[in-house]
Amino acid sequence: MKDTLLKDYNTELNYDGIDGKRLAERLDAISKIGVLQTGGVSRPGFSQEEKDAKALVTEWMNDAGLTVETDAVGNVFGRLTGKDNSQSVASGSHVDTVPAGGNFDGVLGVLAALEVAEAWKETGYIPDKSYEIIIFSDEEGARFSSGVFGSRAYMGLVDDELIESLRDSDGLNFEEVLEQYGSSLQDFKKIQQRDWTFFAEAHIEQGKLLEKNNLPVGIVNGIAGQAWLEIEFKGLAGHAGNTPMNDRQDALVAAGRFVSELESIPKIVSSTAVATVGKLAVYPNGANVIPESVKMIVDIRDIHEKSRDMLLELISERAYDIAKERGIDVTVSRTSRVKPVPVEETYKDELRDILTDLNIEAMELPSGAGHDSMNIGLELPVAMIFARSKAGISHNPAEWTSLDDCVLTVHVLKKFIEKQMSK
Repeated sequence: MKDTLLKDYNTELNYDGIDGKRLAERLDAISKIGVLQTGGVSRPGFSQEEKDAKALVTEWMNDAGLTVETDAVGNVFGRLTGKDNSQSVASGSHVDTVPAGGNFDGVLGVLAALEVAEAWKETGYIPDKSYEIIIFSDEEGARFSSGVFGSRAYMGLVDDELIESLRDSDGLNFEEVLEQYGSSLQDFKKIQQRDWTFFAEAHIEQGKLLEKNNLPVGIVNGIAGQAWLEIEFKGLAGHAGNTPMNDRQDALVAAGRFVSELESIPKIVSSTAVATVGKLAVYPNGANVIPESVKMIVDIRDIHEKSRDMLLELISERAYDIAKERGIDVTVSRTSRVKPVPVEETYKDELRDILTDLNIEAMELPSGAGHDSMNIGLELPVAMIFARSKAGISHNPAEWTSLDDCVLTVHVLKKFIEKQMSK
């Protein structure tokens, strides 16, 4: 991986203490942890592989002069003492992966934050505030099917009811997993927030917008809040051969019409809103039986809560209207809702100025995926920077971001964090 990253690297990007070769070597070293013979890497949350990756980054933090602490959920904090040690600016991401995942998702954000500290060490820069680099545990949720877990725990968003419900694929509960990891439920319940005034996260885009616009780096204007609707169209089962076409209550026909019309609804409320049906179950699911019931999950997202909730209403209304028109029943239930996190205009303006100074067109784009920043952003100001993803591929062994784009992302992050330090 290192040789491929360095092959076409523009060494003129090595300035202000930032070293592309060092970043490439570290990306390469982490890529070897949890590597699979079939391709990709697997470092599930709370696994030995995730722990080993954290330990390696911890070594690099110590070498850079940071003081490192780990909390009871495995979140790692590397602190560089600033002129004022009473508060800090934080940056980071995660090192766990989905099964057979790629080598940039999460890892780039951690190493970019560390490269900022390395650059300051090289240039002798001492920040006005302290600086913390964070590795959040189990962002992907592969262990318990419960994502961004480390940041939720850090923000006090994991309650007893959720803890009781958690089981991994081996049947272990959360307390047992913590004990295997070297922690305890008692200590977990004592986790406290630190002295952060701001959190910035660099991340690969995991989409195609930057590539389509030939841009290496982009400004995230908000992290979409996800909401799910569970919709069930209920008709009447019947014989596929003996029931006339004009005398059917076919739930699948109604569901199909709903799904086909769904893609036209988000643009009514917002240019950043999206809606998807990715899960659908037909009952009784027989080749010669008119479908009686179709259940589906509608995933609805936007970076603005008002328009997201308006979209929920419009989609619900369309389901009811179609059911009425088809002479069947429908139920609509809201099963989850996460608050969107828009990025404040001040921080977008600062990032826009930085990109302009680097002769990069300042493009804003939403984050449809969830990130640790969305939990931190419930209480603290946050910002995100996206690095271009080749072909938009992520959660896949083919995931790739060029070293040039990685290093440019570090430059943007460094300049941006320095702006926050002076406030």
